[in-house]
Amino acid sequence: MSSEAIILAGGKGTRLKEVVADLPKPMASINEKPFLEYLINYLEQNGIKHIILSVGYKAEVIQNYFGTNFNSIKISYAVENEPLGTGGGIYLAMQQAKEEQVFIVNGDTLFNIELQKLAQLHQQKTAALSIALRKVTDASRYGSVVIDEKNKIKAFREKNENAKNVLINGGTYLIDKDLFLNINFPKIFSFEKDFLEKYLKTGFFGYEFNNYFIDIGLPSTYQQAQTDFLNEFISK
Repeated sequence: MSSEAIILAGGKGTRLKEVVADLPKPMASINEKPFLEYLINYLEQNGIKHIILSVGYKAEVIQNYFGTNFNSIKISYAVENEPLGTGGGIYLAMQQAKEEQVFIVNGDTLFNIELQKLAQLHQQKTAALSIALRKVTDASRYGSVVIDEKNKIKAFREKNENAKNVLINGGTYLIDKDLFLNINFPKIFSFEKDFLEKYLKTGFFGYEFNNYFIDIGLPSTYQQAQTDFLNEFISK
């Protein structure tokens, strides 16, 4: 299993302005610790040894807090001097990866899956990309993902405020590094639109997990995390 992960940690957290100080969104405080610390602890518990943080907005806040080593994990930084989009940020970070396959996680989301399980499924399918999916009752905030009976992804659908009981992208990926780096992307691009949707037929698979999931992107879910993390393993 890969022991490397990229965390997308460059966002501003515009929708959290009312409840979070002027910080990168992953540094939003949950019970007096940055959300990003919980996420890194989760990755460490799942065997990750090297994390590449894709940073941009107020990158120094993250760099000063985590340094180049945090607990047992080596920390590297891919710093965007200008916004590169989600795809450009991942592409920049991916160039520092040493292993053939790399996990990618969103810096504002924690999906408490077993990364080893995702890696096993990825290998079984000889997938180019694997995504952890989560079924939600109200998918109005998210686009949905359609898979076939063999877990191959057939489509990514736009947000629909009426969508109920559908699979959403849980923001946790395992990707073949060479596939991604060998595509001739523009400097600034969207991982979702310019890679996931355009290269769908390369061999992308999705697997449903029912584990704990939270996205702190809204004030309501940010507040929910304050309570949830008192009880979840990630608070330890």
